[in-house]
Amino acid sequence: MTDTSPEQYWEGFYQERGQVWSGRPNPLLVREVASLAPGTALDLGCGEGADAIWLAKQGWRVTAVDIAATALRRAAARATEAGVRDRIVWERHDLSQSFPAGLFDLVSAQFFHSPVAVADEREKILRRAADAVAPGGVLLIVGHAGWPSWHEHPPFAHHFPTAPEVVDSLDLPPDRWQVEVTDLVVHDLTGPEGQPGRHTDSVLRIRRTR
Repeated sequence: MTDTSPEQYWEGFYQERGQVWSGRPNPLLVREVASLAPGTALDLGCGEGADAIWLAKQGWRVTAVDIAATALRRAAARATEAGVRDRIVWERHDLSQSFPAGLFDLVSAQFFHSPVAVADEREKILRRAADAVAPGGVLLIVGHAGWPSWHEHPPFAHHFPTAPEVVDSLDLPPDRWQVEVTDLVVHDLTGPEGQPGRHTDSVLRIRRTR
């Protein structure tokens, strides 16, 4: 854990490295969104922009948000290279303090974990994310369900909420929301020293019916 602010932590995270992520969209995002009709999308914690760029290539108009200015600069440059610059708006937000305006047909929160988040901050942000879903739209939350199997001693204490726990924390009116997908996906993941292992991710897709 660290005593730095979220902005300091994530800005340092990107500044200390070159390209951090693979540049490929999250496969679980692709799995859940590929069949949806393109509309407006909000990508929370967009990082270096791979998901936002993929969405834009599928015809979505995307608002992509991150706390780190360095990540957003990299993402915008890659969107230009990919030919979708005009389909994505990049916004810097500390989502605990500010949130993008408007309603969206898709709100995506992919691996929305942070070692510097204060208690209940994630739940509050995800409730705001739900408020940003337009009638008929989808809230998609994908997260880790635990540490990789090769972590004998986790680097810090962290509770990875299950999909039912996330649903409960959102406190959504049942007459306005329908849970469409709750899933656990296990996949192989090689450790930093080449050790074989597995990792489990949680998928939650909820539709606002009205």
